[in-house]
Amino acid sequence: MSLRVLVADDQAMVRTGFRLILNGEPDIEVVGEAADGREAVSLARQLRPDVTLMDIKMPMVDGIQATRLLAGPEVPDPLRVVVVTTFDLDENVHAALRAGACGFLLKDAGPGLLIEAVHAAANGEALVSPSITTRLLAHFAQPRIERKPLEPLTEREFDVIRLVARGRTNAEIAAELVISLSTVKTHLGAVQRKLAARNRTEVAIWAWETGSVR
Repeated sequence: MSLRVLVADDQAMVRTGFRLILNGEPDIEVVGEAADGREAVSLARQLRPDVTLMDIKMPMVDGIQATRLLAGPEVPDPLRVVVVTTFDLDENVHAALRAGACGFLLKDAGPGLLIEAVHAAANGEALVSPSITTRLLAHFAQPRIERKPLEPLTEREFDVIRLVARGRTNAEIAAELVISLSTVKTHLGAVQRKLAARNRTEVAIWAWETGSVR
């Protein structure tokens, strides 16, 4: 089964470029394109793609609001959205992740990173452009807030949280902790439930904001 991707960008050349790159992969298929945020939300709800690539600066409804409507805290069955933009302003990154995006990519990141971001999002993982990761983590590491989990976390669950916060994939976590991939997924599911986190990005934010990782 191919990964089904929706591309939302107000520039036709960008949509065409993304479509050519992604359709060139044997396991990815672009199933729709949207030229504005309102159309992106409508098409995403209709098509239920595995991943939506969302530009920020779009007419009608901007990409941040569109992301919130598709993946935000109030959405009962959220979709996986990766924000892809020319603008790496810190406020855009923070707003996108708070709106429910599971990744943030710059348009000049290159075909390889674009494909990797689609696969990561489809697997429930997150990818943020390396050029902004350090700034992003520094921002979330500044405040020290008290956000207690709903249930006590085990030491192994803390190990998983710290590695997620450092951007490790499930496979890398399994190798580093010398446990199976299925065990990683079990721990991550328990962590998300205990932290009331909707995805691994929110797990990472919790870790940095509470000082659980430095």
